[in-house]
Amino acid sequence: MNENEDIKSMFSRFTNIINALQALDKMYSNSEMVRKILRCLPRSWMPKVTAIEEAKNLNVLPLEDLRGSLMTHELSMQKKDDDEEKEEDSCFKIIPNRRFLG
Repeated sequence: MNENEDIKSMFSRFTNIINALQALDKMYSNSEMVRKILRCLPRSWMPKVTAIEEAKNLNVLPLEDLRGSLMTHELSMQKKDDDEEKEEDSCFKIIPNRRFLG
């Protein structure tokens, strides 16, 4: 997976490569493709990769199910990043005429 590449783009690129290889009579089983996708994910995805490997039977996991799981995880990571960014921004808001009574 390239830096700043999303899961959808990575799967599209992967599919193009697999199709080109099939045209050259090189075939991969579904489980081989699932494992190749999991291996190419960046280090930041390793907790998710481990969770999938432990929870799913990679021999029968459909490629589309893997894609959906990874896209869902990507969205949740993006939402978390957005929430953290908003939280940081709110720390720097200045509230005028704020008085403290003691």
